[in-house]
Amino acid sequence: MNPLLKRTSISRRRFRMVLPALLLASSIAFAAKPPPTTNLQAAQQAIANAERVDAATLAGVELGEARGKLAAAQTAVEDKKMIVAAQLADEARVEAELAAAKSGASKAKTVNDNLERSTATLIEEMQRKTGDAR
Repeated sequence: MNPLLKRTSISRRRFRMVLPALLLASSIAFAAKPPPTTNLQAAQQAIANAERVDAATLAGVELGEARGKLAAAQTAVEDKKMIVAAQLADEARVEAELAAAKSGASKAKTVNDNLERSTATLIEEMQRKTGDAR
């Protein structure tokens, strides 16, 4: 067999083996990812929950961060950067959950402080009425 024909035959065989792999790799690389709607909805819900528990006044920084990250996630969706959008939406959800938790902790601390003052006042009144000087 002619050496040139043999080399061409081998090259064609290699090309036939490599071509499907190249096509598959390029289709995966350029495939459009779907928008992370679940992540975005979860972030929106978490922000709404945080607003419901008055996080705007008690954890305003965290709630502001959550809103900013959600806006950035929506911009990333418009720019077709779906992975970045999903990450930002998840971060927004976490920030909103943190804001809600801080708000709840602040309210609980206020209630606890009020109970301690009330208890101290009751003890004081009881001591005054019984004449104890503890």
